Amino acid sequence: MAHDARRPGPALIPVFAFGFALSLFLVFSYVLCVIGHLLFPGCLINHSALAIFLPGFELLSWRTFFLGFGESFAWDWYVALVFGPLYNFLASWRR
Repeated sequence: MAHDARRPGPALIPVFAFGFALSLFLVFSYVLCVIGHLLFPGCLINHSALAIFLPGFELLSWRTFFLGFGESFAWDWYVALVFGPLYNFLASWRR
C-alpha cells in the first residue's frame, strides 16, 4: 500500500483567533461573575476565589475591577501563546 503524502493531518489552531476567542470568553466570564456578586451579594458562590487567579484583586472597587479585567486578558493571551504553538508543533510533528 502506497503512502499518501497528501493525507490531511490534524487541524492546527490559529493562535491569534484562539487568543481573541479565549479573551472574549474569560473577560465575559469575569464581568459576569462581578455582576453576579453585585446583584446577589448573599449568594453562596465565593467570588473571592478570583483573588487566587488574579493577584491584587479584591471585591470590589473600580481600581481592582479594572485590574482583574486586565489580568483576565493577560492570562488569556498567556494560555493562547503557550498552548497554541505547542499544540500546533505536536500536531504537525505526528504527521
